[in-house]
Amino acid sequence: MHNYEIIPITEKHIEGFRAAVDSVAREHKYLAFLEGPPLEMSRAYVLENLQNNSPHFVAISEGKVIGWCDIAPLDRPVFVHSGTLGIGVLASYRGQGIGEALIRTALDQAKSIGLTRVELTVRENNKTAIMLYKKLGFVIEGLHRNAVRIGTEYENHISMALLFE
Repeated sequence: MHNYEIIPITEKHIEGFRAAVDSVAREHKYLAFLEGPPLEMSRAYVLENLQNNSPHFVAISEGKVIGWCDIAPLDRPVFVHSGTLGIGVLASYRGQGIGEALIRTALDQAKSIGLTRVELTVRENNKTAIMLYKKLGFVIEGLHRNAVRIGTEYENHISMALLFE
């Protein structure tokens, strides 16, 4: 069991956030990226989240970013009440409740800033994540057949969403 804390992301976490995204992306199992975005793209994303007060948290252990969760607002007037959840935890830190703590923290802020819907997509084979999302109140809304392709392998995406009362 590792000691960790969940804190709002700051500019000083940008490189660690990018490295964590890169690490999870290179597993080719969970994210839409196969590798982390370039540092400047990661920096722009974090700074935009900070400017907009969008939920964006990191899990820190011994000074290192070991996970993240962000809820990015949807960029259309009719979707202003909605955000898309993104999350990842480094492989060696999984199974310790870090992902759940990150999501709960981000959802609390999403609710406090007036979002009423948080949505996500998850790969159909990611049973652990699907169970966690259901535990937190997300419900399955749909299936995107062959939505993911890595090499010659296809995988379905499941759409899930949580509505705040």
